[in-house]
Amino acid sequence: MSDTLPHKIQAHTTERASTTAMKSMSSESDFTPAPLQVGSVLLRSRLVVGTGKYSDFSQMRQSIAASRADVITVAVRRERLYDKEGRSLLDALPLDQLTILPNTAGCFNAADAVRVARLGRELLEQLGNPGQRWVKLEVLGDKTTLLPDPVGTIEACAELVKDGFEVLCYSSDDPIAAVRLRDAGATSVMPAGSPIGCGRGIANREAILILIDLLKNPARGGRADYPVIVDAGVGTPSDVTLAMELGADGVLLNTGIAHAADPVRMAHAMRLALDAGYFGYKSGRIARKLLGTASSPWSGTITHIPGE
Repeated sequence: MSDTLPHKIQAHTTERASTTAMKSMSSESDFTPAPLQVGSVLLRSRLVVGTGKYSDFSQMRQSIAASRADVITVAVRRERLYDKEGRSLLDALPLDQLTILPNTAGCFNAADAVRVARLGRELLEQLGNPGQRWVKLEVLGDKTTLLPDPVGTIEACAELVKDGFEVLCYSSDDPIAAVRLRDAGATSVMPAGSPIGCGRGIANREAILILIDLLKNPARGGRADYPVIVDAGVGTPSDVTLAMELGADGVLLNTGIAHAADPVRMAHAMRLALDAGYFGYKSGRIARKLLGTASSPWSGTITHIPGE
């Protein structure tokens, strides 16, 4: 009796400790990525999606719902806000549940971008939408590459910051250009993974790594909570995961969802991919090694080990 009682107590204690650990694990924020603060707006989802290129408003609405994004970006141009039948894009969206990020898509100089940004602010002020204070700034260099004009973007950013905007800047993956935009007052820098709509994913992962390090590492003059959101070129869920694994705070995409064969299902996949990349980065990956490392000990094997 005295031999078995301690064993029973130990087994019971071990079982209770295991149960407590499992409850603790399941209660860690339900494994949901933490919200992201970008200027005055708190993003509950770190996935931001666009509203263009869908076959119709119904497909757009269902895809946004499947992505669970609470911030959407809208081009502030009349031909993008209304369809061919004169129906308003904004009427098709649950604006009480979404924050609109107006963007200056299609602008090729700083003056046009500033004017469009002000139009977007006026529109959102009338709607009472919380996105009225910010803008996604795009100043494109040409229609072929759709890459940003770095000089025009910095010029427009400085002007909009002076005008009270919180500016989220579409940028190339050039780390120095990103630092210049931050220093011009950008609330967030949004480097392109690759050119808009190309679906090539993260074309230069090393450049994105350096960019994030310069903007977020205090030892490099950065700020740990400075938001970096990868924007453009994302084609697959694995692209989203990679962006987050590199240390990005979020991902913005449109074409990768809207032009998929099944946009609604793809939107769901992109959401799951972001969660995977977020937690993968936060968990801390294992070190890369040239040679393998056995998961099980070599001692006690019953077979011959080559070379021994």
